[in-house]
Amino acid sequence: MADAALGSARSLTRDASLATSLEVATSFWATFMGLMGRPALPAGSGLWLGGTNNIHMMFMRFAIDAVFLDRPDTDCLRRVVAVRRSMRPWTGVVWFARGADGVIELPAGTIDTTGTAVGDVVRLDGVR
Repeated sequence: MADAALGSARSLTRDASLATSLEVATSFWATFMGLMGRPALPAGSGLWLGGTNNIHMMFMRFAIDAVFLDRPDTDCLRRVVAVRRSMRPWTGVVWFARGADGVIELPAGTIDTTGTAVGDVVRLDGVR
């Protein structure tokens, strides 16, 4: 993806990696495009969309998990405020995740594999 930096996401609560290759959308265009048009999202990958509390699945080709996080605390850690499992292409919409200041889009099944839940603490590395 153009206009993106790389980072990682780890649940400190679960001691589990959410994404070892986390793309960080750094421009309006990268945020707008998100994962649209891609054929898949490989295991271990993800996309961070900062400053948002909603997403849609229009023009998507595959299901994803979404982990919504709040604003960073003084240690740059964030809490999970909402999770959405296996959002289906074309039909999944999250209109508003209360308290969210960004979302990690992950391969479907990541939330269940890692046990991620509301209240968990997540560290994002490589995210401004």
